[in-house]
Amino acid sequence: MEEAKVVINPIAPEKVAESPGLMEYAHTAGGAIIRPEDKGKIHGRAVSAMREQTDLQLAQLYKQMQLLAEQATAIRHRVEVSERIYNAQMNFEPIVGHTYYFYVRKDGTDVLSMIAPHEWGRKFPFERTVATVRMMADHTWDVAYHETDYTE
Repeated sequence: MEEAKVVINPIAPEKVAESPGLMEYAHTAGGAIIRPEDKGKIHGRAVSAMREQTDLQLAQLYKQMQLLAEQATAIRHRVEVSERIYNAQMNFEPIVGHTYYFYVRKDGTDVLSMIAPHEWGRKFPFERTVATVRMMADHTWDVAYHETDYTE
């Protein structure tokens, strides 16, 4: 039987790494170039991306806040107008979904009427027409203010 040949490593043992794949630099001439990362650059990009994202989210929340504030103001205004209409003189019981007309008399008192401004004929008995109103299901009023003055 032939004896197995013993291969002797021609590289000195002190020049061989035990774990070459875990080294932080290339261990052969053909190895990949490994450059240390610039930690400041990585940090800067991450912080910049984070700020951009949070600014977008804050802008979106701000728009939502504005919308909610506008809706709250509109509801408050509807309540104020509804109270003014309910305090006005009316000689009937308003029905949900019907349209009525809100007037101001010459003495400053408010009146709710079923008669439209153009239906009064020649003699308009009020100082001005404030709005056309429609009672909604929650007993508040949908108000369309008049730009034209029907006084004569």
